[in-house]
Amino acid sequence: MLRKSIVSIFACLFSLSVLFSGCGSSATTSTKNTDSTKNQTSTMQPEKSTNNTTQDNKTELTIAAAADLVIAFKEIGDLYEKNTGDKLKLIFSSSGTAREQIENGASYDVYASANIKFVDDLIEKDKIIADTKELYAIGRVGVATKIGSPLQVKEVSDLLKTDFKKIAMANPEHAPYGLAAKQALESLGLWEKLKDKMVYGKDIQDTLALIKSGNVEAGFISLSVVNKDEVNFLLIDDKLHQPLKQAMAVVKGTKLEKEARNFIKFVNGEQGREIMKKYGFVLPGEIK
Repeated sequence: MLRKSIVSIFACLFSLSVLFSGCGSSATTSTKNTDSTKNQTSTMQPEKSTNNTTQDNKTELTIAAAADLVIAFKEIGDLYEKNTGDKLKLIFSSSGTAREQIENGASYDVYASANIKFVDDLIEKDKIIADTKELYAIGRVGVATKIGSPLQVKEVSDLLKTDFKKIAMANPEHAPYGLAAKQALESLGLWEKLKDKMVYGKDIQDTLALIKSGNVEAGFISLSVVNKDEVNFLLIDDKLHQPLKQAMAVVKGTKLEKEARNFIKFVNGEQGREIMKKYGFVLPGEIK
């Protein structure tokens, strides 16, 4: 009996040894898998480098740009990258939205606003390097209908017709082109008659999408985003609204101040001005 007891004790000790050995191996494997997953996630979704460089060590400028600049700035951006070797990260939204983001500490390098006042507001709040502010364009606004629609706008008052049930504009509370459209309607004595028909987009691109989708019968957009194959467009007399003076500046705190200043110079240089004019912007110095 004593011998059997001793054998049983040794058997139990051996089993416990194997069990603990297995547990240790499993923990090591789990740790390796966790590290591997972290590395994979980091590779798939790289965060913006703290020194504003890309994985190939090229400088990357982050530009907060007004939604009316989507087409023009993409073309300017491609040319800028070819000329300098640097990279651009263009983020488009309403100018008011970008202003709020910068005020709350968003890490942009350049702010290109569709309203010069928004830049001035940020200068007052010490969020913009004051001596970098430059006027780069004056925008134009008009009313558009979808190509193929039986409804046409030959003059703004046509929007009073009952066939125009919904009319889109960028929210005038934070979008400069929406505000200009509202001012034009007020000047024409049409705002009170049309305001109940209004559908508000978050910016010009959102408004354009509402028109192209057919969700509204007409909408107010910038000349700079008009594609004649997609929409019919009636340009509004710019005397009916305050000038859409567009300014850009370097955001305070950027680690790429020199490069940011150079980008602004490029936009206002010969090549940049040529592209801006191509998309219907009035250029600084051409204001009557």
